[in-house]
Amino acid sequence: MMRLELVKRPQRSALFSVLSPFIAFALTVIAGAIMFALLGVNPFNAFNVYFVQPISEVWQLHELAIKAAPLILIAVGLSVCYKANIWNIGAEGQFILGGIFGSIIPVLFPQFEGPLVLPLMLLLGMVGGALYAAIPALLKTRFSTNEILTSLMLVYVAQLFLDWLVRGPWRDPQGHGFPQTIQFGDSAILPELMPDAGRANWGFVFALVAAVAVWLMMSRMLKGFEVRVLGSSPRAGRFAGFGLNKMVFFTFLLSGALAGLAGISEVSGAIGQLQPVISPGYGFTAIIVAFLGRLNPLGIVAAGLVLALTYLGGEAVQSALGISDKVARVFQGMLLFFVLGCDTLIHYRIRLIGFAAPKLEAAPKLEEAR
Repeated sequence: MMRLELVKRPQRSALFSVLSPFIAFALTVIAGAIMFALLGVNPFNAFNVYFVQPISEVWQLHELAIKAAPLILIAVGLSVCYKANIWNIGAEGQFILGGIFGSIIPVLFPQFEGPLVLPLMLLLGMVGGALYAAIPALLKTRFSTNEILTSLMLVYVAQLFLDWLVRGPWRDPQGHGFPQTIQFGDSAILPELMPDAGRANWGFVFALVAAVAVWLMMSRMLKGFEVRVLGSSPRAGRFAGFGLNKMVFFTFLLSGALAGLAGISEVSGAIGQLQPVISPGYGFTAIIVAFLGRLNPLGIVAAGLVLALTYLGGEAVQSALGISDKVARVFQGMLLFFVLGCDTLIHYRIRLIGFAAPKLEAAPKLEEAR
């Protein structure tokens, strides 16, 4: 009999740690080519439609920025959590609550206009996301619950809450029965960066600023050192005087606030009102972005652009080749699989272990009867 065993490497390869995302992407492309071939589509033509055509014009680059902004914002916050070995899987719910909280002013007080509206909306969005993220943090620190389960389950609560709002108390009375709020006023709309060229708005700028700020915190500030120490060795962190419970709240509140900012930026920018669905799964895709970017905020910017392209590519192959846009989810899933697989092989090597067949012992001879 044979079995496979993972054996921890004495030292990981620095070269392959850098090359891992590129290897994972190459393997995803190969697997994608096989998938397109099985669907009866020329892989080269499919990749041209999927990866090249969606960014061949200036306005399409603006669409790429719109898709990338929430992914980068959420992933930057999640990277701090994961560096601290704290697992926030509920960024999708925090994204939704940020959109809901930030929409309070334009929905309930549409007569309130002026330059303060948008800053207040963004602030409320961050507060909403942070408060929602504080729930699994509180449950973990007070009752030792698993933050993966609690944060994930709260996603579905947020989705149902949003659906109830837009179908019930917040539904537009002039909306012909459609489940949506009123359109936001001009003061509540996130400005576009270059209106003559495309729809990209200030949400992308927020994402870049957040990435740089978190990178500076993680690499130049004591708080970043505290995150890394507690993530790699909680015992050493306790000896250094760092509080684990405080770190749980810090990372959850930070990631929740950035997810909430992404939510209200999406609602006030690309959408302009609340609808039953305001996210195609940005909160979950951002997990892939965080790991593809090696949990480095600057790497996350590049990874966010790549994953944003998968959304645009999915829409392109649906219209041009008649393939379901769910192919984007397939690509994202394969990319996550290969990223995690490469990371595993960086830290461990596979050893094949064989079992020798057990030997049968000879039965003892019976003494002859005298």
